[in-house]
This record gives sequence, structure tokens and C-alpha cells, in this order.
Amino acid sequence: MALVVPPDDFLEWQRARHARLTAPQGNLALIETRWGADDPDAALAGQRDTVTATRLRRTDPLTGETERGVRLWDADSAAINAFDHVARFDYDPAWVLEARYTEVPGARKVPFEHIKDNGGTRELAVPGDISLTLDGRDYTLLAFDDGGTLLLVFADALTGNDVYAPGRFLSVRREPGATTVTLDLNRAYVPPCGFSAHFNCPMPPPQNRLRLPVAAGEKQPVFTNGFTIH
Repeated sequence: MALVVPPDDFLEWQRARHARLTAPQGNLALIETRWGADDPDAALAGQRDTVTATRLRRTDPLTGETERGVRLWDADSAAINAFDHVARFDYDPAWVLEARYTEVPGARKVPFEHIKDNGGTRELAVPGDISLTLDGRDYTLLAFDDGGTLLLVFADALTGNDVYAPGRFLSVRREPGATTVTLDLNRAYVPPCGFSAHFNCPMPPPQNRLRLPVAAGEKQPVFTNGFTIH
């Protein structure tokens, strides 16, 4: 079977993805997250010149209070130096899917378990339902709002085998008033926690666990010299 030549916009997306991963504050550069800290300059004391610091905040899932922290990024991290590429499936236009989108009025929030929360959940805003049929089975997928774009966290029959566990991400554009969205699963990608153990990624809720193998998109990062993230 002849390979399909990916469209130019997809190839550009791949190039941009690689550049973001290896950037001085890209996924591979995160070397530490310090909760309870709020002074980036103090956090840089004793660090190498290649290290930068940024502030972050989150809502404590138990108390509801705002927690502050500092992240340290190393432009010359061990992960960046060992990174080779992200293994992926060949581009296949059959995995560019149209789905129905139904907006849900109000501020609906859905609990998402996160990988470092030991079974705890965090409520994320899910503004609508994504419905489609795959392999004869109907699905209603939940994608939360990520700065105006929908972020779909999903797993499939390949998750944990050929594909990064516990799942993958897919950004979904949502036009105002639109009743359909496009799911280009060729652009499914490994979440940030696949590149640094210092990220806390959401995991797929039960509704987003597909029964079929999705042989599209990224599989998992590949490192040299036996380097591992976890």
C-alpha cells in the first residue's frame, strides 16, 4: 500500500511541534515544580545559566484554595539532550473525522482525574459534547476548554502498548455557533507528562476511552542512551 503524502499544513504542524518540545521552556525543559514558592529569582539561586523560572498557580482539589508555585526550566536539560524524536503513525486521511458538537448552556464542570493526584479529581469546564460513531459504536466525548480551544484527552485500544499511557491529547477548534467539529487524529499528541515527570496531566474520563485502535498521531517519545522520563 502506497504511503499518503501529508498535506503541507500538517508537515508544518509537525515542525512546530518539535520546536515547541525542545524550546528553552518546552515540555522537555521542565526540571522541577516547587509548590509553596512564589519567588522565581530565589528559585534560581545556585542554578545553571541555562535555567529559567516562571510562576504558576492552581486550585487545590480538596480545599479549593489557590496554590502558588514556581517552575524551573533548563534549556540544556538531560531530556532535551537525550531526545531523538516522537514515534508516530503514518499520516492517514481516513482519521480526519467530522463530529457533531452540541453546546451545553451554563458553566458545566466535569471531574477529570490527574496522573499525580492519587485518584483525586479536578473539575474542568466542558462547554459541549462531541458525538460521533466509530466502528459501529456511538461515543459522546468530553473535551474541556483550554483557552478557547477544546482539549480532548482520550485513550484507545493501543494505549499502554504501542501508544503512550495513560492517553493522548487532541486540540479541537470550535467555531462560535458551529454544530460540527473536525477531529484530525493524525494530530493526536503525547501529553506534557510524557516528556517531563514534573507535569500533572489529566487522564481520559470513561466516556473518552475508545474501544477501537486509533492508529494515527503520535505514539511516544524516543530517547537515546537508555534515558527515561519516569
